[in-house]
Amino acid sequence: MDIKQIQELIKFVSRSGVNEVAIEQENFKITIKTNQAPTIVQASLPAPVATVAIPAAAPLPVSVTETKSTQAIDAEDSSKYITIKSPMIGTFYRSSSPDKPFFLNVGDEVSVGKVVCIIEAMKLFNEIESEVSGKVVKILVDNASPVEYDQPLFLVEPM
Repeated sequence: MDIKQIQELIKFVSRSGVNEVAIEQENFKITIKTNQAPTIVQASLPAPVATVAIPAAAPLPVSVTETKSTQAIDAEDSSKYITIKSPMIGTFYRSSSPDKPFFLNVGDEVSVGKVVCIIEAMKLFNEIESEVSGKVVKILVDNASPVEYDQPLFLVEPM
């Protein structure tokens, strides 16, 4: 049960005239009491679930889809380009450190398996490899910017 559902439940109980409601689900218990006084909420949530971290040395595949956008890129048809998208949520970096050169620049050729960027997620730096070969036409994200899952990162003209 999330906070929005709890808030809706509190409103419902206060309108219904009931003095007390207790709900118990798997690893979750909530009691709402009303007595013409402010609503009291007691809740216990389950312990956080452990997550498995992917080591930085294991490059993640990049999802690749052809763009169907009708916007022009340098006055050309963009439907011929392939989009390299982010495989995860995190912070996008164009190089392995601030003093190193960028992995890719506009005009560079990229091949399958080449590292195109790094995405930091939960203090892990994940190398993202290309699954396409071609020429980089446009870089869609600024260095050190947050990215979402499936967000376009690069436009590549296939070879």
